[in-house]
Amino acid sequence: QSKGKKPLFVQLVLDNIWSLYEAVMKRDKEKIEKIVTSLGLRIGARESRHADPKVHLNAICSQWLPISDAVLSMVCNKIPSPLEITAERVEKLMCVGARTFDSLPPETRELKSAFMKCSSEGTAPVIVFVSKMFPVDAKALPQNKPR
Repeated sequence: QSKGKKPLFVQLVLDNIWSLYEAVMKRDKEKIEKIVTSLGLRIGARESRHADPKVHLNAICSQWLPISDAVLSMVCNKIPSPLEITAERVEKLMCVGARTFDSLPPETRELKSAFMKCSSEGTAPVIVFVSKMFPVDAKALPQNKPR
């Protein structure tokens, strides 16, 4: 009997998402209406009458499970505060390539304290950090290369 039970995540999350998906794709209006009213959502007539069921599904999911709110809350919870940055990390961010922090001009080195304070005062210098990210194959990462 224990083998037949579903994991809690499947029972509480995945089954609900799949039942919504199936109801919308099969155009089961009664079930869709029941789900929408139980969740307290307001779906526009335009989305519900659309020929493509994915538009209807997107309208329901964007109100029920908004991805932007989830991503923003995860970023706020997981990424450390800029005030918690270490001095060594600031020096690494301010240096490019093989340059050392001591080789930077004195004006640039003075920005280290302002970088660590994250002050929003009008007299504080404005510091902009530009980063370019690009995908790399996992096999190309140093920890995945054979020794």
